[in-house]
Amino acid sequence: MNVSVLANTLIGSEIIKIGNEVNDMKRKGAQIANLTIGDFDPSIFPIPAELKDEIIDAYHHNHTNYPPADGILPLRETVVDILKDRYSLNYSVSDILIAGGSRPLIYATYLALIDPGDKVIYPAPSWNNNHYCHLSSAKGIAVVTTVENNFMPTADQLRPHLKGATLLALCSPLNPTGTMFTQEQLEEICEVVIEENKSRGANEKPLYILYDQIYSLLTFGRTHVNPVSLRPELKGYVIYIDGISKCLSATGVRVGWAFGPEVIISKMKALLGHIGAWAPKAEQVAVAKYFKNNNLVDLFLGSFKEQVQISLDELHNGFQQLKSEGFNVDSVIPMGAIYLTLKIDYIGKTTPSGDLIKNSADVNFYLIKEAQAALVPFSAFGNDESMAWFRASVGGCSLQDIKDMLPRIKAALGKLK
Repeated sequence: MNVSVLANTLIGSEIIKIGNEVNDMKRKGAQIANLTIGDFDPSIFPIPAELKDEIIDAYHHNHTNYPPADGILPLRETVVDILKDRYSLNYSVSDILIAGGSRPLIYATYLALIDPGDKVIYPAPSWNNNHYCHLSSAKGIAVVTTVENNFMPTADQLRPHLKGATLLALCSPLNPTGTMFTQEQLEEICEVVIEENKSRGANEKPLYILYDQIYSLLTFGRTHVNPVSLRPELKGYVIYIDGISKCLSATGVRVGWAFGPEVIISKMKALLGHIGAWAPKAEQVAVAKYFKNNNLVDLFLGSFKEQVQISLDELHNGFQQLKSEGFNVDSVIPMGAIYLTLKIDYIGKTTPSGDLIKNSADVNFYLIKEAQAALVPFSAFGNDESMAWFRASVGGCSLQDIKDMLPRIKAALGKLK
């Protein structure tokens, strides 16, 4: 049976593929530390108890019909307050769009701005931009970043590619690296975007920034920065993505929001209205009430962030110990999100059974088999398979799981020749 060109050329999520293989092995009895999916094990990282109570109460009050296409007004009003209180950003309810998590909002941003063949610039590694470019028929240009800049793109790296581009897709804290922009880095990028837009004619599309800050409330001793706070003149050109999925350990609750220029947000609303990608009404009602209480939110964030950071630090310190013992590994200090960037440079080595490790995927599956530890290579985020860097997500593992895993990784790497 023939299908569309798009369907025929669609590439599935490499992360989900690895995660599914790991889950299949676990169903067969394997004990594997699964550091693949950017998700939370609710038995380790539950959502706030008060949020759960508000969701249940909303269902008891029969909030089970369709919500408005742009989200219920009380939630959009709450988001206005969040932006003012936590980011010093001033937006109105008409600038805000609620949806079922951040994914449909990112996709809607692409569809609202991109015509087939338009240039989209994004860093590699980064999450899913290569797939969104494919889905929107964009000409995606991946700018390969380096560990020297914590895998964050710099203005100098981006500048040569911005001429004629429609969208610059950025994320901080960054998935997959758990690293963040410094104020200076982001200011320099803002300046080159402003410079590029000044060079364009009245009939040309401007260059927009998609700024994904879904992890902005999960930072460790560092200050989150954003484009409009640094350069207010960019307000008409930045579409932000945010929500509760990560900061409240609520990936399955599916409440996200975008905010930006009303003219673009309204087009995104129309697109998502046809798709029906709104967040469930009861959950919207609950989040509107829960996030109104700043003290309650801050209390949860304090303990939640501490728990996440302890796990990240345990993994980071474990890899630094391996490095000090002569293993060809490294890690980047965790700054935000739930991810640690790991270097495991064993491509070209031979396994005890005589198999050659040809690329990062081979390294990963060797560790799954020999160390019962599953990671995601950066090749899943737009980089080449020869790159020996990996994402480790701590949301699905307990602290004890991580402690137990490190000696297994050491033993497995020690067997390679």
